[in-house]
Amino acid sequence: QVQLVESGGGLVQAGGSLRLSCAASGRTVSRYAMGWFRQAPGREREFVAAIAWSAGRTYHADSVKGRFTISRDTAKNTVYLQMNSLKPEDTAVYFCASADTIVLVTTPDKYDYWGQGTQVTVSS
Repeated sequence: QVQLVESGGGLVQAGGSLRLSCAASGRTVSRYAMGWFRQAPGREREFVAAIAWSAGRTYHADSVKGRFTISRDTAKNTVYLQMNSLKPEDTAVYFCASADTIVLVTTPDKYDYWGQGTQVTVSS
């Protein structure tokens, strides 16, 4: 049974920072791709960032490039999303996901396991 557990969300003022964590169990993440998505009320789930675990290659959406950074700790089987210079439009529920592929993937349908989500609220 694969489990992904996110943590680190919360309320922060615009310009602030948060670091999200996603702990994976039941799957050796070194052979998979991991991603972060977000979903605001009334909007579709949006790709944020992805990492090809084995090579460490990363890809970030244009909307977060230069502000957010995805990374992983192989010893802890954990992926992180460091979010700096947060804006009110970053407010959403953030989801961690795992895909059965070693390449970078950016569409939700390619991911087969999802965490429960963590709320990030950025006040102006």
